[in-house]
Amino acid sequence: MRERGSLLRVLICGRPNVGKSTLFNRLVGKRLAIVDDTPGVTRDVREGEGRIADLAFTVIDTAGLEDTSRGIEARMSARTEEAIEHADVALFLIDARASVTPLDEHFAGLLRRRKTPVLLVANKCEGRAGAGGLGEAYALGLGDPIPVSAEHGEGMGELYDALRPFADDHDAIREGEKPETDGIAEDDGEPDVYTGPLQFAIVGRPNVGKSTLVNRLLGTERMLTGPEAGITRDAIASDWDYKGRAIRLVDTAGLRRKARVDEKVESLSAGDTLRSIRFAQVVGLVIDATDGLEKQDLTIARNVIDEGRALVLIVNKWDAVDDRARALGAIEDRLMTSLPQVRGFPVVTLSAKTGRGIERLMPAVVDIFDIWNAHVPTARLNRFLESMLESHPPPLVGGRRIKIRYMTQPKTRPPTFAVFANRADKLPESYVRYLINGLRDAFGLDGVPIRILLRKGKNPYVN
Repeated sequence: MRERGSLLRVLICGRPNVGKSTLFNRLVGKRLAIVDDTPGVTRDVREGEGRIADLAFTVIDTAGLEDTSRGIEARMSARTEEAIEHADVALFLIDARASVTPLDEHFAGLLRRRKTPVLLVANKCEGRAGAGGLGEAYALGLGDPIPVSAEHGEGMGELYDALRPFADDHDAIREGEKPETDGIAEDDGEPDVYTGPLQFAIVGRPNVGKSTLVNRLLGTERMLTGPEAGITRDAIASDWDYKGRAIRLVDTAGLRRKARVDEKVESLSAGDTLRSIRFAQVVGLVIDATDGLEKQDLTIARNVIDEGRALVLIVNKWDAVDDRARALGAIEDRLMTSLPQVRGFPVVTLSAKTGRGIERLMPAVVDIFDIWNAHVPTARLNRFLESMLESHPPPLVGGRRIKIRYMTQPKTRPPTFAVFANRADKLPESYVRYLINGLRDAFGLDGVPIRILLRKGKNPYVN
């Protein structure tokens, strides 16, 4: 069902390796989808805001259609066919250089029987190599093929002309859907403040249940899941509403140790996951409760902390653990030993498969997000600093005492504090950790990275 005010939904489909993700990236203007010569790289349905000149629309990248009834390929094709049903128009992509294949003919027949309008797009038409395939495309019975080159950006004008009528009809429907009260200003006396969605990324090793957890949170089979490890390859974002709060939930590919990554596609997926961590605000690290905290889990957690993101540890498959007190104790002991720099971050035990314990996750995410955004007034900071200096003055360096003058918080996300001192570059790391621990205890900043910037005050006699 189309949502009121939504953009035209343009879906890209076709057999594997015809350039669907390349066209998706061209239309959204970013390299969001992983592109490689290996067939079947895309597995999940990905959405983005596309644009050609003044024409804006939602563009949907899908997995390749395959004629099979078994395995992951069958589940990928089923997900694509479901997405076609909810699209306003489908772009059926063929590879003009490879000519029309029997698989193209098979799926063209399926699309002709669908209610969704279909535009036939012949990709890789740069030069003369695609001329033969372009002529053969007429036999598919889907109208005149639109010649394009997704890689080089050719044919976008022709694609614009083909999509424009659908956009005009879509806009007319949207106008008809407006309620009668539209156009009447309603003043509730409060300013309309946009805060933006909370960016929440789900990360972890392969096959720990990340996609199953995302589906459980969304309440729908949004992500492709299965017993096979490494199903998710792209980082897929889903907009979601949690108790009136906008959430952008990002499912990511599993991260293995670099020494074990020997395929190009897996390397690209890992890079996409690391980018998702950098752009997230809160990161949920999913671990398998039956395995406990492994070395790779701690490596991922350190990466999240180094990027300055808020961290939530999600212990999945908790229903499969027999001695839960012992298992949780082992996890907490490992965290205290290996990640003392962010002590106190939330640990949530749950089962993504059954949903047990899932209700505790989002309150923990929202709480740690609020701490990550915390700002401490300068007056309170300097009263805190005075008490810290009285309890434990800075050490002598070269026979001279380091004088810390004052402290301020120039930014949040993560909480970042500037300390001004006469010999800031000589302040020992141990004293910086003393200040960080004091900030955590005094202002309730447990569980988030804290950064301290050492600043040297200006000397009025330097010249």
